[in-house]
Amino acid sequence: MPRGYIGITIFPFMFLKYKDLKSNKVLINHEKIYLRQQLELLIVLFFVIYSIEFLVQLIQYKGWNLAYRNISFEREAYRNESDLDFLKKRRIWNFIHYF
Repeated sequence: MPRGYIGITIFPFMFLKYKDLKSNKVLINHEKIYLRQQLELLIVLFFVIYSIEFLVQLIQYKGWNLAYRNISFEREAYRNESDLDFLKKRRIWNFIHYF
């Protein structure tokens, strides 16, 4: 697990830094949002777009954390992680609204 991260999702797996994080509903919801995004973009395309967007944001913001936080996929996940019903009402390709 990269330093500073407690969860990473690569379809169909969710990797958590500690076992007890499985009970953290907000974190699990956050990671489930990534699963949905990855499925919508047929997994590989998600990672291509994610990587390109990260590089663009890194050039723009000149900082790893700020670039990471401004990726559209991350913005959608962070803004909606506390809404445990979000995935029930989320529209397909909703991450586009966060570009």
